[in-house]
Amino acid sequence: MIMITWLLLVSLFCKSAQDGQENGVLHCGPQNLTFSNSDQVIQLIWEDDPSCSAVHDILTYELSVLIADTQVHYDEVAVTPDQIGSTHFWIWTSHLALECAALSVRLSSRYKNQKSPWKQEQIAPVTSEKIQIYPEDRVFKVGSRVTFYCVLPAGQVFDKMYLTGYNTADMNITKISNQTYELNVYLNQASKNSCTDVKCHTTTSRYGACAYVDYPPDDKDLQCETQNLESIDCHWNTGRNTFLPKLSTAYWLLGSPCPHGYSGICSTKAQVDVGERNWTLTVVNKLGRLELSDRADMTKRVHMFAPEQVTTSAVNARNASLEWRWTVQQYNDLNITCQLNVSYDGTSTITEKAGVGLKLAVLNDLIPDWDYHVTLRCGTTHLWKWSDWSARVNFHTKGDVPDALDVWMQMKENQIIIIWKMLLASQSHGAITDYAVTWVETTEPEQQNRTTVAPKEHQVALNLDTTKEYVVTVIARNKNGNSSHSIVTTPCFSSGISRVNTSRITVSNGSFSLSWSASPKASGGYVVDWCPTSGRCSVEWLRVPPHETNATIFSKNFKEGLRYSLSVYACTQGAPVLLERREGYVKEERIEDGLFKTLKGKQQDSDFEISWDPISLNEQTAFIQGYVLYWSDYKNNNTVCNVSTGNPEATSLTARNLKISSYTFTVKAQTAVGECGTTLITATLNSPTDKLIKTVFISLVTVFSLLSLLTVVCYRQWACIHQKVYPPVPKPVLTDEWLASPGVHRCRPLCVDESHQSEAENMDVPELQCKSGATVNNYLSQANMPFVFAQTSKGYYNQPLKRCSQPPLTLPTAATPTQLSLSLSPFRGVFPNLSYNLLVQPGEQQSSVGPELLEGTSLERTSGGYQPQTHTEPSTLEETDYNPESPMSCVSTYILLPQSPSK
Repeated sequence: MIMITWLLLVSLFCKSAQDGQENGVLHCGPQNLTFSNSDQVIQLIWEDDPSCSAVHDILTYELSVLIADTQVHYDEVAVTPDQIGSTHFWIWTSHLALECAALSVRLSSRYKNQKSPWKQEQIAPVTSEKIQIYPEDRVFKVGSRVTFYCVLPAGQVFDKMYLTGYNTADMNITKISNQTYELNVYLNQASKNSCTDVKCHTTTSRYGACAYVDYPPDDKDLQCETQNLESIDCHWNTGRNTFLPKLSTAYWLLGSPCPHGYSGICSTKAQVDVGERNWTLTVVNKLGRLELSDRADMTKRVHMFAPEQVTTSAVNARNASLEWRWTVQQYNDLNITCQLNVSYDGTSTITEKAGVGLKLAVLNDLIPDWDYHVTLRCGTTHLWKWSDWSARVNFHTKGDVPDALDVWMQMKENQIIIIWKMLLASQSHGAITDYAVTWVETTEPEQQNRTTVAPKEHQVALNLDTTKEYVVTVIARNKNGNSSHSIVTTPCFSSGISRVNTSRITVSNGSFSLSWSASPKASGGYVVDWCPTSGRCSVEWLRVPPHETNATIFSKNFKEGLRYSLSVYACTQGAPVLLERREGYVKEERIEDGLFKTLKGKQQDSDFEISWDPISLNEQTAFIQGYVLYWSDYKNNNTVCNVSTGNPEATSLTARNLKISSYTFTVKAQTAVGECGTTLITATLNSPTDKLIKTVFISLVTVFSLLSLLTVVCYRQWACIHQKVYPPVPKPVLTDEWLASPGVHRCRPLCVDESHQSEAENMDVPELQCKSGATVNNYLSQANMPFVFAQTSKGYYNQPLKRCSQPPLTLPTAATPTQLSLSLSPFRGVFPNLSYNLLVQPGEQQSSVGPELLEGTSLERTSGGYQPQTHTEPSTLEETDYNPESPMSCVSTYILLPQSPSK
């Protein structure tokens, strides 16, 4: 049994020896080993030993990379039985430049825990007399970690190693040998327009090399289309731009190269069929490879060329035809939609036309006599993209009659102003030659009146009877004809056109927001007109449809700080009816100081009233809501008092219970923008006693001034006054008869004092003749007493005559009367100029006492003449009426007689 076991062991051993195994060493291994390296890439090629053909299981090759006798990489290559006998490849990229250090590669086979002997290939380091950096001029991907090596010449001492633009804290330096150092760094940024420098310094020299850091291809957003239906045009976003000479990128579209692929566009010939397919773009550079795909049906991605040879035909006043042609014949079979951009006067409108092979369009609703510019673009019905715009075509439409005028009316100073809006160039359809205005009274339609207005005018003033209604028609005319009639009916003033209350209106963003109640009368809608409240103005207006009862009023003529009046009218079958009236400001502004130009003050005891004239609308740049009066005295400027009123029509304010002092009074207007229009005056309050003294003093000065003036005048004219008031007394003339018959007459002759003879010689002596018991102007003397002149020690007294309007006293006369003449002052109102005769009848007894005239009256002689003295008894003559035509008239006049010089 033991023998059998031994024999089995010997047979198995012999079997194993036959299979290539001997002493635990595998004879099946590599042969014909080839070793190559380039740019840190090691390539190893080998074949199987012929003895390996007996292997019926997986054969494994082990590879080991050693740098400076230190293993830095290990790898295995598995060979299946069907691969035995073929050539095997192994490629490895070293992180270390092959020139930096001694590098060797070993290769061995392993089969069932049996290994063949190592076969080794070695790369000797490059020796140089200067510093060397590896790798050099290599391209690296952003985000990778790279190791650079610095190889020093013999005898030099290492100092430092780094990358430009990187923080030294992010770099690790390791010593491999005395002559080799490595720099490990994370590349987190691309090179800027050139390479990134790798620097290595020794204590005696320095050296640098380039490293190119960039990204792999990152192009995106591929889109493909066709324009001519025979080729494919694709475009995409090229992503990051690179200027590195070592990083070139190649593009292929559908396997065909794109010479200008870096610009993001590429075209290639391809059959365009109905249905979807993939359109692929391949992008390759040293850092990677990228494929972009776009799946689409190219028959739905037709980007048409722009229409060509665009022309116009059949241009009329309000329409025109447009034609063009296509450069691609296949377009005539496509369902095409075109957009036409019609522009005029700075504005443009776009209209669309559609049809199969569309190449004709008609433009409607054009403005007559107007310049137009048209361009168009087209696309298929699927509307992948619009074509480019075509070249512009210009044309001018024919003229036409003007549009109807917008006519309104305005009442001004018993005139009716018919006004219309000037037609725009797009409304006149040709130059306006004139306007025709006709009017007719509603009650007399057969009496039509007509006038013509120049083309530059837009209104006409009609002097019509404002108590009647008129129908006014206005038309515009040009060389093509007349516009439609525009009619407005003027209301009569008796209809109460202005009998509505005026209210304020709100303002929003520089315009008036207006609303009103609907009126059943407004069959033709509404008209809102406006103009400045004060001053002459030309009205503006806006028409509103019947179903609307609000409007926003804006005008380029609006001015801030100016009050406007807005009126709302209902347009009826006849004359418009005023519904509402509003007033407001587009923007209220502060009123300038000095608003109260006629500020006046008046003291009333301890009160002081400040008054002013009403403020005109021209000076009100905001609504005045009231006034406020401030005052302060000079002694205490910090004390300010005020009184106010909320009545905007007020014209005065009173400061009450003031002390006697000097004050500054300030008046301001209260508005929505604050108190403004500041105006001030100063005044000093006086006590009532001071005022009385002042009044008395002024009165005395006035009286004194008048008396002084009168004295000066009288002094300068004294001679004249003396002549007029005290004229020379005429000398009495005594006849012989008067002196010879003293007993006959009752009135005795006048006696003249001898001592006054010299003076009497220059005067005429009045002669008085009278008759006893005779009637004097139908009046009798009292108790039949004669007229007596009584003489006193100072002269003669005479009795004043009462005022009378009857003829002068005339006494009966004899056949030969004795005459006495007396001339008085020419002042008719005081001393009438009297000339009269007093006749004494012969035979009458004269008075023995002396001349008397109206008892109780005497004449007093002064240096200037005779003056009347006081009454002693009542007048003996009754009052009579004054007759200016009689020989004698008197008004409180005296008869003056000379007195004796001895008296």
